[in-house]
Amino acid sequence: MNYNEALDLLIKNALQEDIGDGDHSTLSSISPDAMGKAVLKIKEEGILAGVHVAERIFRFMQPDIIFTVFKKDGDPMQVGEVAFEVEAKVHTILQCERLVLNCMQRMSGIATLTKKYTEKLKGYHTRLLDTRKTTPNFRLLEKEAVRIGGGLNHRMGLYDMIMLKDNHIDYSGGIEKALSKAYEYIKEKKPGILIEIETRNLEDVKKVLAFGKADRIMLDNFSPEQIKEALTLINGRFETEASGGINLDNITAYAATGVDYVSVGAVIHHAVSADLSLKAVLI
Repeated sequence: MNYNEALDLLIKNALQEDIGDGDHSTLSSISPDAMGKAVLKIKEEGILAGVHVAERIFRFMQPDIIFTVFKKDGDPMQVGEVAFEVEAKVHTILQCERLVLNCMQRMSGIATLTKKYTEKLKGYHTRLLDTRKTTPNFRLLEKEAVRIGGGLNHRMGLYDMIMLKDNHIDYSGGIEKALSKAYEYIKEKKPGILIEIETRNLEDVKKVLAFGKADRIMLDNFSPEQIKEALTLINGRFETEASGGINLDNITAYAATGVDYVSVGAVIHHAVSADLSLKAVLI
């Protein structure tokens, strides 16, 4: 399933959740033939995200809408600006309103926070990754918002990368056994998929270096000083990712080590939704 197919499925399910057997508020008070216009008003500074999604939502309900974009995804937004204008049946506007706002407010909040993190990485080799700490059934758009904010998407789910974390390693019987099994699995079942393995200390790093068969080493809950020691040992043989306890106050210290990636779940689960509104324009 490609991105647009996945987005359409999300929209279909979300509209069904909201509308149920009918938008009785609109059905009871507005003629089904009535046409209208509405604008998306910005009420808070930040990074705008979800304009493409909003258009897709409206067109899912009514393909022949007129959708005029004034600000695009990734643009800085200021209080009082208008992001877009939509002309459609009033029923379409009112039935899509809450879904559009829920998506755009959440996405803009994530994009805004992500931008704050990526600004801290300017001038460094290190790139920002998101995680799977997402809202069930909304991961597609949360990760899209991270991308809009300048971050990189880690794996989308359990299906597009092997990540051997502490529990996998412990259940498998150790780093070497976990890597060996994963490597053989890839050869038989999933050629081309990458392997990342979590390490909890420098001894773990040494085990991975000795055994090989991984593409990236995660340095979990390492301090910046420990990261430097690990990178000296790794010496460019594997991609590296720092994870755990990284925030806006210390991300620059981690970037200064030269680690390839930092993963920060907070860009999604700590983001606060932006203040936006969809207002009718009388015509």
